[in-house]
Amino acid sequence: MSYTADEMMTVAAARALADGVVCFVGIGLPSTAANLARRTHAPGLVLVYESGTLGAKPDRLPLSIGDGILAETADAVIGVPEVFNYWLQPGRIDVGFLGAAQIDRYGNINTTVIGGDYRNPKVRLPGAGGAPEIAASCKEVVVVVRQSQRAFVDRVDFVTSFGFGRGPGEREALGLRGGGPRRIITDLGVLQPDPQTCEFVLTHLHPGVELADVKAATGWDLAVSPDLSRSAAPTEEELSVLRALKAAS
Repeated sequence: MSYTADEMMTVAAARALADGVVCFVGIGLPSTAANLARRTHAPGLVLVYESGTLGAKPDRLPLSIGDGILAETADAVIGVPEVFNYWLQPGRIDVGFLGAAQIDRYGNINTTVIGGDYRNPKVRLPGAGGAPEIAASCKEVVVVVRQSQRAFVDRVDFVTSFGFGRGPGEREALGLRGGGPRRIITDLGVLQPDPQTCEFVLTHLHPGVELADVKAATGWDLAVSPDLSRSAAPTEEELSVLRALKAAS
């Protein structure tokens, strides 16, 4: 079956989720990937949405964190403060799935302002929501974002959600209990942090993508893993389930 770059990205993100883990899910690409994972290889995946729905099992993609389908299919519905105070901040969430408007070589995310300063930006974005807490407290974070020089910048215009700051030791200095971003999954490939420098390096190319394509879509001199490999193409089952999910929405 033929597939699009977005479908490859979504499938790669879904594969990053193991069965049985607890995942804090953002709306959009992260939600699509998480629901795909639950319907394929990870039926025991526990989806937590910021609105307070624990163990949601939607039969279509939710339109927002307030979509009624989440509450109707959840194992429990709790207050938003409890989601953060009891589940997220104490480290009970295994994986946080986030998107980004900008992301830099150390995995810092901007979803607040582009250009200018905070009070007078060129573009004002939707903002933080729960993303800063997700980035700070989850055992690991996976970022799903389309790759371009506009999104992959040397330094974000505003740090909405903290990655590794400017390198090793900065998370620890701030007292952040979470492990930080562990994968950036794009429509071109997968990046992971170097264990020594915390800078993201390219570890996987998606099928049909060349190294030059990824470098051209990155706003810094992208390092490449010596073990660079190819992502496996989506299976027929993965594509069928993904398309059915989108068709039902």
